[in-house]
Parts: sequence; C-alpha cells; structure tokens
Amino acid sequence: MARAMWDSSVGKKTVMAVSGLIMLLYLIVHMIGNLKIYFGAAEFNHYAHWLRTVGEPFMHYEWTLWLVRIVLVAAVIAHATAAFQLSRRDIKARPVKYAHKKARSSYATRTMRWGGIILGLFIVWHILDLTTGTVHSGGFQEGHPYQNVVDTFSTWYGNVIYIVAMLALGLHIRHGFWSAAQTLGAGSRTRDRALKTVANVLALLLTAGFIAVPVGVMTGVVS
Repeated sequence: MARAMWDSSVGKKTVMAVSGLIMLLYLIVHMIGNLKIYFGAAEFNHYAHWLRTVGEPFMHYEWTLWLVRIVLVAAVIAHATAAFQLSRRDIKARPVKYAHKKARSSYATRTMRWGGIILGLFIVWHILDLTTGTVHSGGFQEGHPYQNVVDTFSTWYGNVIYIVAMLALGLHIRHGFWSAAQTLGAGSRTRDRALKTVANVLALLLTAGFIAVPVGVMTGVVS
C-alpha cells in the first residue's frame, strides 16, 4: 500500500505537503532563534549552546540536535525527490509546449522549480559556511556562532547569496503553503482566501525575519 501510494501522483503530492510543513515549522523556529543575534553575542552564543543540550540529562549532548537534523534531511530528500518525479511526469505528459505564451499562473508558481534548486544549493552552502566552516570567510571559530555570522555577512557575496535565497524561500512558501493545504484537504471555497492570506503573511514574515540578520550586520547594529 505504501509503494502504491508513493507511485501515485496524489501520494507524491502528499509527501511534498507533509515534508514541506515539517520544514516550515523548523523555519519558523529557526528564524526566531536567529533574531536573538540582536540581543548580543552572549545571548546568541548561549542559545546556540542550548540547542546542543536540549533534553539533557535524558538525551545525551547533541542527541536532540542530531535527531532534528535527521528528520530535516529526510524531509528535504522526500520533498526534493517527489518534486523531481512529479516534474518529470508533467514533462512526459506534455512534451510539446502550449501554443499560448501568456503566463496564466503566478510568478511564485512558475518559479517553484527554480526556487527549489536555488534553496537546495543554498542549504549546502549554508551548512559548509556556518556549520562545518569549510567555506567560511574570516576564520571559522568553533563555539562562537555570533562572530561566525558577523564574518559571513561582512562580505558582499555572503549577503547576496543569503538574501537571494531568502527571497526565493518567500516565493516558495507563498505558493507551497497554499498548495499543501489543498493537497491535505484543508482548502475549500470558503477557506481559500484565508489560506492565501496566511501563506502571504508567513512568506513575508519569514523573508523579513531572515533578511533582518544580514541587514543588521550591514548597518552596524550587529557587530
């Protein structure tokens, strides 16, 4: 039954919806945590340390953090795989382009695929920059996330990469949240307007919240 569900388009859309909502929940929490950088280095570094001790003494050091990472990786893989396979099906179903050239869908809808690719590449860069320090500028300092963030957003390319990715994220959430609601049966003629409003508000708040960090560094508020 699980295989039959996965092989169907409805099943793949359901996987995309559920995995997308899992990532959205994480993004909300992550954004709130990021904004702690405005309270200073001590507060932000303490928050980063707390993430590694959540659940102690029942959970060992970093176990909870790694559990969250595993769930997120599984959600990203499931989301990307389902999206890729659905895209392939769409192409096979319509190998010849439509005759009309006027776009009938929103900008966010038309850029969902490219937005997903941009976000996938950004996730890799973000991990290599602020988690492993592999591509970090200014000398990565283990246990000093505040300084590492300041270093990243003290470079023009760090700001460009991050801001472009967050704009893509906003468009992705704007369309993805509403699509997930439709897939999971939450949409209706009476609720569609409210769902679209929630999608717009979430996209705006998350985009603004994440971009507020590099803006804070660029303006000198965070230094």
